[in-house]
Amino acid sequence: MKNNNIIYSALATILLVGACKQEDVKLTAPTVTPPVVVTPSKGTADFTKFVAIGNSLTAGYQSGALFDEGQANSLPKILSTQFSLAQGTTLAFNQPDINSVYGFSGTAGTITLGRLILYDADGVAGPKTASPAPVGTPGMPAPYNAGGSAPTAYTGDKTKLNNFAVPGILLGQALTPDTGNPASPFFNGLWARFASAPGVKTILDDAIAAAPTFFLFDLGNNDVLGYATGGASNPAIFTSESNFTTQYNGAIASILGNLPNAKGVLVNIPDVTSIPYFSLVAWNAIPLDAATATQVNTGFAGYNGVLDGIKANTALMTAFGLTPAGLDARKITFAASSKNAAVITDETLTDLGAAFDALQGAGAITAEQRAGLEPYRRARQATSSDLLTLTAGSVLGTTVGGNAQAIIGITVPLEDKYVLIPSETSEVKARTVAFNNIIKAVADANPTKLALADANATFSALVTNKAGVYNGITITPTMPPPTGVFSEDGVHPNSRGYAFMANLIIDAINTKFTAVVPKADLSKFKGTSLPVNKP
Repeated sequence: MKNNNIIYSALATILLVGACKQEDVKLTAPTVTPPVVVTPSKGTADFTKFVAIGNSLTAGYQSGALFDEGQANSLPKILSTQFSLAQGTTLAFNQPDINSVYGFSGTAGTITLGRLILYDADGVAGPKTASPAPVGTPGMPAPYNAGGSAPTAYTGDKTKLNNFAVPGILLGQALTPDTGNPASPFFNGLWARFASAPGVKTILDDAIAAAPTFFLFDLGNNDVLGYATGGASNPAIFTSESNFTTQYNGAIASILGNLPNAKGVLVNIPDVTSIPYFSLVAWNAIPLDAATATQVNTGFAGYNGVLDGIKANTALMTAFGLTPAGLDARKITFAASSKNAAVITDETLTDLGAAFDALQGAGAITAEQRAGLEPYRRARQATSSDLLTLTAGSVLGTTVGGNAQAIIGITVPLEDKYVLIPSETSEVKARTVAFNNIIKAVADANPTKLALADANATFSALVTNKAGVYNGITITPTMPPPTGVFSEDGVHPNSRGYAFMANLIIDAINTKFTAVVPKADLSKFKGTSLPVNKP
């Protein structure tokens, strides 16, 4: 395939992540009605000692990091504040404070990177759109240029903790001591930093030892989320239905068995394929002018011709189970447009490597031509049914090894880890349904002890409706300000989004335990901040 610098030059002037773009939502003024005066009540629940067990969604993680402001607005912290009103006294809620303004999201050379912010890297007048970037990214203005800080051991009183949520853990990791063992593949440093006995006791052990009268159990999300956000490329982190059944039932049985007087609320798993992480990078956001499109199409003429050659060879088609329509769907063409589909790898397609070899063996193509076909053994252009990850935005349009002819998403297929193809999306959705059925069965089996907060139904309704109005403000199921309830990582809610989650949990508690826990006022919580511009 032949290309030149024209392609790279065109792509260098645009940004493929529409991070600050969102579907227009018609905002309507909320109907103002006189407030209903209610007397807060705990009902049959007892919030005297509230303990939370979960992962990043319960730890206060947002914007790709765990940091002070995020922890201060964590889901259980918001719940505890509202529980205090129902309990009639101020309840203590201690968290393993991270003591970092911007947190930690990685390193870049000698720079410690922090939380994500929306950053316009080429300034207000530049052609690019602001996109998520970690604090510490070169070029950011003060104070963001200083970066974040790596987490350190928690030095507070571990016996007084209420929040045992650990970012990144699977359900099974809450049940194994090895989650605190540095020599184990299950190790999680954010747990070890506040574990009472790292490598000896489990997360669940410490949570039970805190002797809660009421608990939040919000685990299971990562058992589908990690697999999905990695483009379904790592089956090892995709928990099986049988393992989830054993682990979930075992965890709840252990809590209720050790704490016979405790009550709690379980939270099910939202459809992770509907989060902004899978919608902010469009499948067809490759812009090319007429000259560049012609150049690219000239390069792909040979590849498309080879597909036609395979179609003309009945024996070859039969041998590899190929069809004319299937081969036509794999042809790659570009146009003078801002809406060209990205070239991706689809591992469900028949591998054409052996067919290419057969053509070379028959003298239909040369060894050099065969080598040029190697990247396209399972290649096709994306369709509207494909979900590109937010991380794809950082690689689309970039070159491989500085080679101006090797452009990811155009001349080099986007890797599997950056895309959820339809079969993978269906797989993730089906596993989510199965897990939620397991969670519901556990709640149903303990009707006097457990409430079930249906986060799946609530977030699905918000996605379907595209917007909602609460406390006089509009929220949308996306990330861009001012209405988005997701933080800059496209996965975790921002502070306002966590308040929205807290309220759906409060609804479930009030219904199950005849309580009157007041809801959080969403207008009091911050959404995603406006972009920071390069000075």
